[in-house]
Amino acid sequence: MDTLRRLSPLDRLLDSAQNALSTVAGAPRAARANPGLAAPAPTLDDDERRHAAGLMRINHTGEVCAQALYIGQAAVARDPATRAHLLEAAQEETDHLAWCADRLHELDSRPSLLNPLWYAGSWAIGAAAGLRGDGWNLGFVVETERQVEAHLAEHLASLPAGDDRSRAILAVMKDDEARHADAALAAGARRLPAPIPAVMAAMSKAMKTVAYRL
Repeated sequence: MDTLRRLSPLDRLLDSAQNALSTVAGAPRAARANPGLAAPAPTLDDDERRHAAGLMRINHTGEVCAQALYIGQAAVARDPATRAHLLEAAQEETDHLAWCADRLHELDSRPSLLNPLWYAGSWAIGAAAGLRGDGWNLGFVVETERQVEAHLAEHLASLPAGDDRSRAILAVMKDDEARHADAALAAGARRLPAPIPAVMAAMSKAMKTVAYRL
């Protein structure tokens, strides 16, 4: 915690830049074992494989956005405890990012070509949310995680029936997102004004539509 207090604005900016490079152009390493590896490799036809890859590309992009949101929020967080909370959640999102990347590789597919754009926009949104104060910062975490949890539930239902590897990954991700939201609530999150969740949902829908294909 003392280390977090000593970080200067420049330190935080450099830390954000390093995270951006490793998230978008690097190969993030998970701290936890990939839950999909416990399931047998499925046999999918071409249409099923493309659909599963499209869904996993959306989820990979979602984790890129989550990294950017949390790092952007942490860069301007005023309370060291709030910043520590955001960085801890970001580490688990790194696990998700690595798992989704692994599954895309297994499906002979690739991440979204627009990930640098998704990252930049999400970082800016996270920083803007954080500047409102830590209560709003945490409220943004709650709303983000609730929306992600809902779309993961949709993807779990939409995956090809035999794709237990992707399903195992998304199930753990969904549990983690719910826990992040609950922890943010317990830490003092404020409820966001009515228009903001609707705008966030509209932006998420646009991202999912594009990332499924690109």
